[in-house]
Order: sequence, then C-alpha cells, then structure tokens
Amino acid sequence: MSPDMPQEPETSGSQNAGRGVGEGRQNLPADPATSSVEVVATRDGSFGVHGPGDTTGYAGLVTTVVMPGATPRPFGGVHDEVADALEAGLRRSMEAGAADEAIEKVVIHRDEMTVFVRRQHLVAVAQVLRDDPDLRFEWCGGVSGVHFPDDRDRELHAVYHLLSMTHNRRLRLEVVAPDTDPTIPSLVAVYPTNDWHERETWDFFGIVFEGHPALTRIQMPDDWPGHPQRKDYPLGGIPVEYKGGTVPPPDQRRSYN
Repeated sequence: MSPDMPQEPETSGSQNAGRGVGEGRQNLPADPATSSVEVVATRDGSFGVHGPGDTTGYAGLVTTVVMPGATPRPFGGVHDEVADALEAGLRRSMEAGAADEAIEKVVIHRDEMTVFVRRQHLVAVAQVLRDDPDLRFEWCGGVSGVHFPDDRDRELHAVYHLLSMTHNRRLRLEVVAPDTDPTIPSLVAVYPTNDWHERETWDFFGIVFEGHPALTRIQMPDDWPGHPQRKDYPLGGIPVEYKGGTVPPPDQRRSYN
C-alpha cells in the first residue's frame, strides 16, 4: 500500500472485545465452554477381540465416551423463545408440580436444541408442542431408538424429530428408559405418523410403546428372537457350505491362539 494513501486506524483486540459485550448477546448461541459434558464410559482397544489375540494395532487406544450435558440459560437465538413458550404452555396445561418436573434438561449442541423429557410426561409435552400457537410443531418425523449399554439406568433412548412449518423451526425430543423397564408412552394419538416408526423401534431395540394400537414387528419375522440393533445382541457366526467351516463372529476374529 502506498504511504500516500489514507489508512484506516487499526482497532485493537481489546476494543473489539469491548464492543461485542452486550451488543446482540441475546442472539448468540450458548457458549460451548459453559456447557457440561456427561462421561458415559471409557473404552479401550479396537472393535473385536481384546487381549493377546488383538492384531489390529489399536490395543492401547483409550477413548472416553461423553455426551453433551445440560446447557445453562441463555440458550441464544430462538432457542430461548421455544423454551419460554414450552414452559408457559406446560404451566397452563399441567399441574404446577408436574410442569416443573416434565423437562429433565435442555441441551444446545451445534446450535441444535434437544429437550429431554421424562417419559411419564411425554404425551403432555408433545401435545403442548403441537397445539400451542407459539410453538406449532405440527410434524413429527418419527422416532429412532439408540442403545447405550454403558449409560446406567438410561440405556435406551427414543429420539423424536419435530418440525414447525408455521414458525420454520426444528426441535428434538429425547426420552430415556432403563433396560429393566423399557417402556415409553406411545405418541400415535398425538402424531399418527409415528405408528410404523414405533413398531420399527420396538422391533430393533425392544422399546415397548405403551398405548400403541398394534405394536408388532415390522421388519423382522414375528418369531425372531431378540432385537438386533441393540449393542448387546449376539453377533453370531456365518455357516459356509464348504469344508464344514464357519466364519466366526466379529468379536472372535483375529484370535490366533
């Protein structure tokens, strides 16, 4: 740049930082540094055999499995509007004690909002999300199951993806249940399109949706044992048609003893 040309004065980092404080702060997403994480498990090695039979080269790998924890207020942007409207709607439609305990926590991760709902209040929360004029989550894209065997007393998760076409917003609901009592209320009465999705989640994960009109398998044969997308489902081996051999299950491969 020519020395004769006028130059804009440089702005120091401290001045920039000072200018940002308080200006538009309510529209910023939650600071990731303030969000906690929940340690679910610590895993070592690679998938498959452990011990002297492991030839993968990853025997010394140690990984901590974490999940995003509850996010403190303010959430930032429209997330606070959704949370405020949901809280107000629950207080109008439920008793005070039930309204206070219906929501377990709210997680903002990658600017996506997940509301963890206690399962006994799932139907009431879904009705408020669908019917409240400030929310209007009219469409549910179904329910997906997830199995976290190390998440003690919360091993089974049901995840619902909601869309408000009125307000052009998305929201995720998540409900947990223990392996010992894998029951969650059905949302077919609120979102009828959940019918087949709940059947599929029961089929693959064993989550029992109480109140479903016909909770039967939808992918696997009716007499199929177990629920094959759970992480504790036995992998089994594959019989082959020559030399009487079998292909061993993945957790027994690469074992040469």
